[in-house]
Amino acid sequence: MKPFDGQYDAIIVGSGFGGAAAAHVLARSGWRTLLLERGGWTHRDDLDWNAHEILVRQRYQSGSPLLIKQYGARKFSKVYPNEVVGGGSVFYGGASMRLRERDFEHWPLAYGELEPHYGRAERLLGVHGVAGRDPFEPPRSEDYPFPPIGLTDPAQRLYDAAQRIGFRPFEIPLAINFLDSERPLCIRCITCDGFPCKIEAKNDLAATLLKGAQEEGLEIAAGAIVRRLVEGDGTIRSVECVDRETGRAFSVSGRVVIMAAGALHSPAVLLRSELERFPQHRLIGRRLMRHCNAVASVVFPFRTNPEKVFHKQLCFADFYEDMREQFGTAVGVIQDIYTPAPEVLRHAAPFGVKTGAGLFAGNIQNLLCIAEDDPQEDNRISLAEERDEYGMELVAVEHRYSRADYERRNHLVNRAKKVLRAAGGLISYMYKIDTFSHAVGTLHCGASAEESVLDPQCRFWGVENLFVLDGGFMPTSGGVNPSLTIAANSLRVADYLVSHFK
Repeated sequence: MKPFDGQYDAIIVGSGFGGAAAAHVLARSGWRTLLLERGGWTHRDDLDWNAHEILVRQRYQSGSPLLIKQYGARKFSKVYPNEVVGGGSVFYGGASMRLRERDFEHWPLAYGELEPHYGRAERLLGVHGVAGRDPFEPPRSEDYPFPPIGLTDPAQRLYDAAQRIGFRPFEIPLAINFLDSERPLCIRCITCDGFPCKIEAKNDLAATLLKGAQEEGLEIAAGAIVRRLVEGDGTIRSVECVDRETGRAFSVSGRVVIMAAGALHSPAVLLRSELERFPQHRLIGRRLMRHCNAVASVVFPFRTNPEKVFHKQLCFADFYEDMREQFGTAVGVIQDIYTPAPEVLRHAAPFGVKTGAGLFAGNIQNLLCIAEDDPQEDNRISLAEERDEYGMELVAVEHRYSRADYERRNHLVNRAKKVLRAAGGLISYMYKIDTFSHAVGTLHCGASAEESVLDPQCRFWGVENLFVLDGGFMPTSGGVNPSLTIAANSLRVADYLVSHFK
């Protein structure tokens, strides 16, 4: 890694939706900006579309595990997440949905304050969608930049079945390039959700915002692991880092420091940073949310996708508000999702159904259920005693769902199975999703330092130049994929930085 010298206007830690959106604004505003990313660059080669290489061997997995304890387990298990420039956007399926107005009832800002930035994020990410078909769509000041494409056969099957039983399906807004001829066009394959896009047709951040920001002068230090922040007199003085390849320690500094390493890693960095004198320190890492997600899977008496075409196209939100009065939250949404390759199903399926899952993979069709989960104090990030090869404490993740979380999830699963059976499915099963790809909430914003980690501008209370722009800022998870909200909020705060730090 080359030396990164001198004083920067901004240091950004992490290259996911928050970090990339901030980098886009700051670089275009002439700020000298350095982005630190612990992962490397994706290869964009044939192996990136190899299911065994990506989903089983995990080609881009971190060298430092997360220690995870969930579902009431007594011991922590080691999980090795993916780490790349572009963060989770490299592997996500492109779903780009807005939170609804009532989702902001417990936030220090209203939907209207974020609405114009949602539109900006949709334009920057090239989202394909159509306004007016989502029954609980919030108000919007502009249509999507691109219309959706026509439904493929697997999606059309579910669309027709859902309509027959009275549901109102609509096209998922997707950040995948189907129509913009100035960029590589999607070939509509099934190596999308969970895979890097070899041809850069998925509008992941490395292929879009970060590439554009580099043209405006953004510097990216791939393989830079942030150890801690050094604070003095209410200001972050420097950021201490380690070169992943050489183990060399180095530090950088900037007028503004932005944590955007994700809702799991950003609190870990702050916990290493000796910030105990601040009243909100006790809240760092708490209120972890990740959605209570599950896949409703049904076996059909025929091959559901013999042409192996892309079909993550449908969403159902009819039930979004069904439990608002009971729990004070949304329920969530149901989305189309592809069936993994047989070898991946055999690897991931629960014991007892591995063989069947592999044998009948071609006859399976699925729906993903995304349910809002509660912000519980005991669901948290902390530092373990065990250390990695660089001498840093491993990140410990503790999470347990509430009874209400399961009720919301089951409400969606039952309706997803109803759609799949109406489409001709016979045997149903539910797979719970154990990942933390939708992790949010561990550094939530609020009205005071006694009740929140961040102020409404996502500034760490009491530290003038420290901001958090990943999903950790979210006070609640809502019932949709969080990526667009993270990007929109980052654009909002980055505008504030440009005007405030002149």
